[in-house]
Amino acid sequence: MNITILCVGKLKEKYWTDACSEYSKRLSAYCNIRTEEVKEAKLPDNASPAEEKAVIEAEGQEILKRIKKDDYVITLEIKGKMLDSEELAAKFDSLALEGKSSIVLIIGGSLGLSPEVSARSNFKLSFSKMTFPHQMMRVILLEQVYRAFKINRNEKYHK
Repeated sequence: MNITILCVGKLKEKYWTDACSEYSKRLSAYCNIRTEEVKEAKLPDNASPAEEKAVIEAEGQEILKRIKKDDYVITLEIKGKMLDSEELAAKFDSLALEGKSSIVLIIGGSLGLSPEVSARSNFKLSFSKMTFPHQMMRVILLEQVYRAFKINRNEKYHK
């Protein structure tokens, strides 16, 4: 399985990059994992709603350019479906059984995802009704993908 984490923005702090590197290394035993970063669109201070909409659309266009026709797209959205770890593992297992070999997980920018990106999504996933920093969400997502593979292989992992 090929998994791409497609996200808006760069990791700035070393502790986030270290955590992402660790989970990516662990995941490499189970799948081909890569992270692709989309540049954050510049948002002026005290931005108007029209300027915010332009940022969301610009980031959305950059995201859509990187998605292939056959990719199975999972967007992280507050209004998406909440799954526990076992359900996420079952989702990945079911995608593999359906022959979906290229999965793209998308983390949007600070203003969220454009309607076009959300519409392209095959599955909208929510980790919580809360909002998390994008850097932290990337680590949480990688950890949960790793946990899903461990669950599907019946391998021990801390709870």
